[in-house]
Amino acid sequence: MKRIKEYKKLFSIESTIDLKELKTTYRNLVKEYHPDKFVDETAKLEAEEISTKIIDGYHFLVGVAPETKEANLEEYKITTSECQVADWRHKSMLLEVTFSDGNVYEYFGVNKILFGKFINAKSMNNFGKRNIYNSFLYRKIKKIAVKA
Repeated sequence: MKRIKEYKKLFSIESTIDLKELKTTYRNLVKEYHPDKFVDETAKLEAEEISTKIIDGYHFLVGVAPETKEANLEEYKITTSECQVADWRHKSMLLEVTFSDGNVYEYFGVNKILFGKFINAKSMNNFGKRNIYNSFLYRKIKKIAVKA
């Protein structure tokens, strides 16, 4: 959640993420902090760092935007209802789940106690459906190739 707040602050987003507005802000920020605009080496390095943060923030916010989630909802429902949990990772309040179809999703705000219940459940899939998949903010981070 800290990451979301940080990126929203960077893009001056007050409430929900509007993709059109986000794209406009992104373009303006990239123009403003493009490293080629700076002559001084220190300023150029600083601009490069800020540019990287802007690019990362943009891709992150696009992934959690309501419009993006709505566009990918059908695929998400199929993955979470029909596929098995193939792998998982938990760090701080972030749960990363890899499904058997190769889709990988991040869930934000999942605490250690809930994670412990998830990995110790008789059926991680059923537990996830009831307690995680539709209860936490999520984003798809990648699709990995599945071996036949």
